[in-house]
Amino acid sequence: SSRRAEGIPASRKGIKTQSKSQQKPRARRADVDDHLIGTGHVTQGAICGVDGSLWAASAGFDVSPEEVTKIVAGMDDPAGLQAGGVHLGGHKFMFIQSDDRMVAGKKGNVGLFACKAATCVVVGTHDENIQGGNCNTCVGNLADYLLNNGM
Repeated sequence: SSRRAEGIPASRKGIKTQSKSQQKPRARRADVDDHLIGTGHVTQGAICGVDGSLWAASAGFDVSPEEVTKIVAGMDDPAGLQAGGVHLGGHKFMFIQSDDRMVAGKKGNVGLFACKAATCVVVGTHDENIQGGNCNTCVGNLADYLLNNGM
């Protein structure tokens, strides 16, 4: 019979796990709902990895990895977004501006803001009933919070 290591349950023997402090933080749907949609300044929102992977999104907001990676690339070199527009959730927005952490787009009365943290990007849209500046501030504040917390 095999001898059980003292203090280690047989079911855990040989399984490597990370402590909570070593686990990579991930955004949740509640983060999107509470810190973006719940503010009343964002119509639809998502948090995605800089690689395009979807971490969390508001209900019905279908964001593709290709759209996100193009937005992230446009923060470093906006030429592609300037020429072809900003695509998100299956919609094309006119490119407005960008810098090394932010992209803004517009389609009629609807606006788009994306702001990058260390490992993720926060995206949010607003409709005609929400001022663009308020949406931009909300998206930027969440991205800053995530950046300051290692995300």
